[in-house]
Amino acid sequence: MTSDSSTPSAADAPSDDATVSNVVLVTVDSLRADAVSPYDDDRRSPVIDGLANGGTVFDRAFATGNWTPFSFPSILASEPVFARSGDIGVDESVTLAEALSDAGIATGGFNAANGFLTDHWGYPDGFDEFEPFVTSVGSSRYSRYLAAHPTVEAWIQLASSPVRRLGSKLRGETDDRPFLDASRMFDVEDAATDFVDDTDEPFFLWVHYMDTHTPYVPAPRYIREVSDGIVGTHQMLHAHARTSLGLEVGERTLRELRTLYQATVRQVDASVGRLLDSLDDAGVADDTAVLLAGDHGEEFQEHGHLAHYPKLYDELIHVPLVADVPGLDGGSVEGHVGLDAIPPTVADLLGVDPAPEWHGESLVPALSGGDETGSAAGDDETESAAGDDETGSAPGDDATDDGPDVPDDPVVSVTVRGEEVTQQPIPRSLSDGDLFVSARDDDWTYIENVDAGDRELYHRPSDPTQQEDLAVDPDEEAQAVIDRFAPVVDAHAELLRERGAAAEAAAAERGEEEVNEDLEARLEALGYK
Repeated sequence: MTSDSSTPSAADAPSDDATVSNVVLVTVDSLRADAVSPYDDDRRSPVIDGLANGGTVFDRAFATGNWTPFSFPSILASEPVFARSGDIGVDESVTLAEALSDAGIATGGFNAANGFLTDHWGYPDGFDEFEPFVTSVGSSRYSRYLAAHPTVEAWIQLASSPVRRLGSKLRGETDDRPFLDASRMFDVEDAATDFVDDTDEPFFLWVHYMDTHTPYVPAPRYIREVSDGIVGTHQMLHAHARTSLGLEVGERTLRELRTLYQATVRQVDASVGRLLDSLDDAGVADDTAVLLAGDHGEEFQEHGHLAHYPKLYDELIHVPLVADVPGLDGGSVEGHVGLDAIPPTVADLLGVDPAPEWHGESLVPALSGGDETGSAAGDDETESAAGDDETGSAPGDDATDDGPDVPDDPVVSVTVRGEEVTQQPIPRSLSDGDLFVSARDDDWTYIENVDAGDRELYHRPSDPTQQEDLAVDPDEEAQAVIDRFAPVVDAHAELLRERGAAAEAAAAERGEEEVNEDLEARLEALGYK
């Protein structure tokens, strides 16, 4: 594979020293910020560490939703969920892949079997090559059972691990492959590597990992690596048995679940390392920018639950965002940014104009050296109002970028909550429950149930786990923050309701398309009804 220095990306490189011909975007499902070592020194993720050491770490990167379908319209289309079509897809949005493909950039997207990132919701649009790895469930009763009940994999791993480990030693292989690759990690790796090898032009590659999503079933070697090196698969069995049977989750079980989760993070980290090796092997690593982000986080009972239910606290919204761009020194950016900045940033790196419909702003100015003072990317250059921008001003917000006295606009996130928090299916529209909207800046988190009028406010520096609701009896400072955030939240909610109502009416008139059985099986495997 060769790189062409005459491409648009080279002509509009972010600096004289940086030439970017290709961009790889790695997204990891359910990856909270403190699960990787650039954000927590107690974690082990050496490959991501390497990206961070040579690139830029965004300390306060926030997802725009607590679920994949609520976050990905921002990640791949720079728009909030519901804002374009009134549903959770990107069918009517201008996606990043479409903008790049129209500019002559080769595009490849490989999703490790997340059923919400499929053609049913418009995600292949613009990709020259796209594979969601969802339709390979198999027709046998056994295959479909495993697809819908992947925790069984833990028991299979226990029975098979001694034989597997012995076989691996005899063959001189490493014990890094799960017995059943339910996450399709190796399929994604192979497809991404083939795409890089077969592409002779500037490219954009998106890879999405599912290993860190429940249920956590990593290869035993990674459990041993992040624990004491002795215990392994039995932790998986004990934790999954208790949670699947609905038994009380005590300290031991919670500790084991955290260990399993960290093991899956390490498993993804190793896979990303092999992906980076493929860039080296193809001779394109020196002109390929790599961005890595979590699409949302994961809860471990910080607010009473496991996994990612419809809530907007930091364990679900604060995610890692790391960018390693050739020729740029990078650093640490302390200011708050939203994931809707990813499409314009990728387009900027490749010399492609952002779509006018996009809400986010490019982070390339921040990539040129980071910002230790706490400003978000280019506050004086790229924070211009973009109508109803999630990371910028919301509809009706009169903020401009006239100078440093203008406050940074908050990052807005959304969820929809039904009556049963732990039983509801993923909402497909705003009519599926109450609309919750949050707004964040560097220090404050404001959450409002805009249907019920309930408000919450948290000061993260003094209350990092967001336990003390300052909206209950706000002092003067807290009230000022509420008064600043409430209009942003209300304007965002109004935007979504207006567009959602129109889209729902149109959908009812034409009739909704049914989700196919294979896709339903995969969604059930993820714990979604």
